[in-house]
Amino acid sequence: MNYATIKKYDIANGPGVRVSLFVSGCSHRCKGCFNPETWDFSYGKPFTAEVEDEIIEALKPDYIDGFSLLGGEPFEVENQRSLVSFVKRVKAEFPQKSVWCYSGYLFDRDLTSSSNVNCECTKELLSCIDVLIDGEFIEEQKNLNIKFRGSENQRIIDVQKSLKEDKVYTIDDDDPRLNMI
Repeated sequence: MNYATIKKYDIANGPGVRVSLFVSGCSHRCKGCFNPETWDFSYGKPFTAEVEDEIIEALKPDYIDGFSLLGGEPFEVENQRSLVSFVKRVKAEFPQKSVWCYSGYLFDRDLTSSSNVNCECTKELLSCIDVLIDGEFIEEQKNLNIKFRGSENQRIIDVQKSLKEDKVYTIDDDDPRLNMI
């Protein structure tokens, strides 16, 4: 897997100050995408053990609230297979920090039921994610006034509660978990 960039002080892709990894590769190709260079799976640099260690080091300070995973598309099958062990490591080393993920795939249609992207490691990857922003970016529904999303169709999902209850639980914009620190 390749990645496009790492942001070590990101305040746009989840609450508080976060470390964000933008992976390469996306088959959605949303009209108006803010990151179209990441559609190409070969864009960027290889995601190596050294890069993993760099992200782990960046997550260590107390002022870092969590880790965000974006793209490209983290839930492309080849990306899932490269990310699952790393995201498990993040959760193991920083259980108090939240893990957020942005995906154009829908949680209940694509990631938790039979689909071409639900593979042998999807469930394990989801088990490490606290919040998922799901749904493709739709330019005609673009809204700069909603928290942490680009278009109104996208949902903020409490992944662990949704997995436990086998029902999608969304997080409203006024939920305290979304407050910036």
